[in-house]
Amino acid sequence: MKFKGKFPFKALAICSIPILLLTILSAWRENPEVKKNSNDGENEAEGEKIVLNINSDITYQTIDNFGASDAWSTQFVGNWPSEKKNAIADLLFSKDLDQQGNPKGIGLSLWRYNLGGGSKAQGAESGIGDPWRRGESFIEPNKTREYNWNKMTGQAWFAHAAKTRGVEDLLLFTNTPPVTMTRNGKAYASKPDQSNLSSEKYGEFATYLADVVEGLQQKGLQVDYLSPVNEPQWDWTNANQEGTPFWNNEIAGIIKALDRELTQRNIQAKIDVPEAGQINYLYEEGNKPGRSTQIEDFFNKTSENYIGNLENVSKAISGHSYFTTSPYPNMLNHRKELNAAIQNIPDLKYWMSEYCILGKNDGEIRGKGRDLGIDPALYVARVINTDLTIAQASAWHWWLAISPYDYKDGLVYIDKKKEDGNFYESKMLWALGNYSSFIRPGYERIKINSPASDEDVLFSAYKNPENGEKVIVIVNSKNKELSIQVKEEDTHLDILSSYVTSSDRDLEKTSIASGNLITIPEKSITTLICK
Repeated sequence: MKFKGKFPFKALAICSIPILLLTILSAWRENPEVKKNSNDGENEAEGEKIVLNINSDITYQTIDNFGASDAWSTQFVGNWPSEKKNAIADLLFSKDLDQQGNPKGIGLSLWRYNLGGGSKAQGAESGIGDPWRRGESFIEPNKTREYNWNKMTGQAWFAHAAKTRGVEDLLLFTNTPPVTMTRNGKAYASKPDQSNLSSEKYGEFATYLADVVEGLQQKGLQVDYLSPVNEPQWDWTNANQEGTPFWNNEIAGIIKALDRELTQRNIQAKIDVPEAGQINYLYEEGNKPGRSTQIEDFFNKTSENYIGNLENVSKAISGHSYFTTSPYPNMLNHRKELNAAIQNIPDLKYWMSEYCILGKNDGEIRGKGRDLGIDPALYVARVINTDLTIAQASAWHWWLAISPYDYKDGLVYIDKKKEDGNFYESKMLWALGNYSSFIRPGYERIKINSPASDEDVLFSAYKNPENGEKVIVIVNSKNKELSIQVKEEDTHLDILSSYVTSSDRDLEKTSIASGNLITIPEKSITTLICK
């Protein structure tokens, strides 16, 4: 601070102290640049201020889609009363706005269709105790290539509902080959170190998958992606659900057989591999030798299991974010290592193809226990942000779109009733919607930075390549609101609209801007549309 002239310190008496204090205070008021954290002259009473700087010329991955799975509830819910199943479909797929401008749903851009192994037809003899985890198949029981395309009516209904509401992609995935082909005639494995499909059956399995793709086309459903293997690292011997382990060389054999079949039939669906049970199995051996280091094994040209040159294989490798999300430093490190490994393979992308909250997560949050509130939504948003910004995932998929369980695995929850029941929205649904509703296929992630970013305040930004609009998603896990400024090249961006998910809002269109300042509510996920 500056004073004019000389201050008479030698003549200062005790009675002059009040005068000195008033003089200092007056100078402080007249020189706002000396205020702590003044930030363009705004005073501290307006709260913590964060400046976000965007550079839309620096781009990263192009977004392919956001999705969720129909397993296993849609086989029942798809036959519920029309009003209820349409309301659930709107929550998952709708891109429409209500009269107040609020999204009616989260606008998913990919739907995962679970092609079951036929355990449903086996009933209790399947060995899978929970009927809701038994999968239906188009194959007639005890037959090889005899199909009933009128099966799977509930799942087909939801797939059509997705299509009519504008969902761009349909992915067909299997947890197991049909029980008519497996070694033990079951939809789960008998031995932890042996897959449930012999090599002699690879061609038959490929034929079956191609038959189903063509069968669904007859029903008006175009399959864009095929995922024939799911979480091959796990043993799948506990009969908890359908599944089988696979070794990398077995996966390569299946993919080669499927690629030949698709080529012969001129089927355009791309093959998605390998849906690793944890993302570290994509880049390191870990505790699953022969079932891991899958980036190198499948996409390095020198590998015996190389499939990257096959015409129908998607140029993306997929993995699941389970068991790698806490604590936060570990989540960052896993995704940094994953991205580094992917960058070693030219033109390879990464899809995060399945996640829900599992396990105890180092005490941060438990998977057990249904919770419709904001806390699990904030945790999920943190995972999404990190998968997109650190691992640079171009796709992000949730596990159970519709869950009947007492677990943090659903977007929409339902009563566990086969013919009718109630449904319940979760904040996890709307938190995913803060991304999926506004970041559409073809959008590019762009650079955004702020010195304030940490695990409790996270940012990511994207641009619409057609009109240049920017989408910014802000995850504020703090128990206090934030003041934000958004700039690009020192110019304040215009906020066209903003949408908030919080304890009392469900992706609600909300006016949060005052001049150049944006107020981000406490414990919220906020999406800004900027120009």
